[in-house]
Amino acid sequence: QVQLVESGGGLVQAGGSLRLSCAASGSIFGVNTLGWYRQAPGKQRDLVAVATSGGSTNYAYGVEGRFTISRDNAKNTVYLQMNSLEPEDTAVYYCNYRDLNPMRIATYWGQGTQVTVSS
Repeated sequence: QVQLVESGGGLVQAGGSLRLSCAASGSIFGVNTLGWYRQAPGKQRDLVAVATSGGSTNYAYGVEGRFTISRDNAKNTVYLQMNSLEPEDTAVYYCNYRDLNPMRIATYWGQGTQVTVSS
């Protein structure tokens, strides 16, 4: 069982920056992804960025170039550096872990951290 704990959310003015952190407890190894999703009120939860155990990354349209996802595998931690924040980025940001190892396929979610960008 993996538990994910996010931190780093808060209130920031447009154009500002925040760095989100997600610390994972439990066994993380082999083939997996760590990523960030976000959900604004009344909207679905959408992918923001994902980083694979193989070292590749993928970003949603509209955040690439502003956001950077990174992993510190020694610390079982994933980060999301968010720059040039816009009011449209306001949402609850959720850490996501997907275990892709055979016989271990599972998805885990953190509790979420609120990011509010004021205009």
